[in-house]
Amino acid sequence: MIHRVSIFIELQEGVLDIQGKAVERSLVSLGHETLRSVKVGKYIQVWVEGESAEAARREAERMCDDLLVNGVIEQFRIEVEGE
Repeated sequence: MIHRVSIFIELQEGVLDIQGKAVERSLVSLGHETLRSVKVGKYIQVWVEGESAEAARREAERMCDDLLVNGVIEQFRIEVEGE
């Protein structure tokens, strides 16, 4: 069975989000004065073949550890469709 897996990656707490700050400044300068904070992250979808949603999750975690996430400065959350 093929499972759609969504991976949400963001900077760990305490890591300066330079891109988020730039977007925040730009939005405020465009008149969005109620804005208080912006975080910029990554969203990745993968389709994984596996016997179960849990097997697909484990494979996605391996992908994150191997390539997709810089564990020094980033954290991630995984959602498997149908779980």
